[in-house]
This record gives sequence, C-alpha cells and structure tokens, in this order.
Amino acid sequence: MPHEKFEGERTLMRIHIGESDKWHGKPLYEAIVEMLRKEGFSGVTVLRGVAGYGGSSVYHTDKILRLSQDLPIILEIVETTVAGALLLNSCFPLIEKLT
Repeated sequence: MPHEKFEGERTLMRIHIGESDKWHGKPLYEAIVEMLRKEGFSGVTVLRGVAGYGGSSVYHTDKILRLSQDLPIILEIVETTVAGALLLNSCFPLIEKLT
C-alpha cells in the first residue's frame, strides 16, 4: 500500500497503553496498528518502555529482579490534524473498555 510523502504541517499523536492490554484476545497495540493500516494512515511506530507507572502508581520495569508483565507501550502516529481527529474516533471503541 503506497503512502504519500509528508507535506505541510503534521501532528504527533501518542497513545499510552500497557503491554497486557488486550482487544478480543490479541495485544491492543497490534489491534490498533492493524486498524490504522486498514484506515490508510501514513504510519505508526510502537515503542516498548523499559519502565513506567500509570494511574495505579505500580512501578513496572524490565529489570530481571522485577520482571513485569505490563510494561508501557507507546504508539506514535504522525498525521494531519484532520486525520488525528479521525484516529481518536477510530481508537475510542478499542480503548474505552480499558478505563
């Protein structure tokens, strides 16, 4: 699937989730990446954090003595502002069940 070259102003969007978050039995980040690809977004990068904590304040780390099953995952998407609004609408059903 060919993509257009970036021209003009773009917005960086980040989605923060946990590694253990699932959507219909598959990792949530995979479901989001597949959805973005089907919707024709230019690209996405999935980053796995080495440590972090969220609303629960539980510290998750990849250190051998404290192996975590829920490391932070960040999805970065660079798109137009209009596409960003569409992204929020598309991702909402996937993420709303997590809160």
